[in-house]
Amino acid sequence: MSTSPMPSLVAASATSAAKEINRLHAEAQRLTAESRHSLDGALAAAWRAGRLLNEEKKRVRHSAGHGAWIPWLKHFFTGSMSTAHRYMRLAREAADPALLQGLSLRQAYARLGIATEPKHRALDGKPALPKPPAHVLLAGKLIRFLRQQNRRRTAHVAVNCIRDLAPLYAQLRPLFENTSEGVTS
Repeated sequence: MSTSPMPSLVAASATSAAKEINRLHAEAQRLTAESRHSLDGALAAAWRAGRLLNEEKKRVRHSAGHGAWIPWLKHFFTGSMSTAHRYMRLAREAADPALLQGLSLRQAYARLGIATEPKHRALDGKPALPKPPAHVLLAGKLIRFLRQQNRRRTAHVAVNCIRDLAPLYAQLRPLFENTSEGVTS
């Protein structure tokens, strides 16, 4: 049997490929660690900004009145109003940003139930959202009605809400009448 140069060629090629694979693996691990560090840093910065915004809001309202906050925010904050509101809510909802470690801001907002804008926008710059279905709009009216009832709003508002919610009530009533104690199985 003759020894051919093929096995040594295959071994050299495999060694070369293995080195590149392991180099890329180490690079992926390094970048993942950097990414986690960056995510944690972004979350901590947003949380701290939210705390400062909340404190500043109290100070501005105390010194300049209730209506002064939005003008102050528009004048001094370089981000959007919605970003400021998300930062502020993040700071109120999360006692410690370390509890959300490893999450992106968007993931942290989702975990805390903080609404975010869609990533894609229409050509006019507005969020590209479809119109919500009728039952979602009606549920929103129900929620507003219940909140208004808690605040003891005028009877006129209550009558209008009841009229607007009548179709939703008509759809839901059979579901609750056909079950024991209003609970479906």
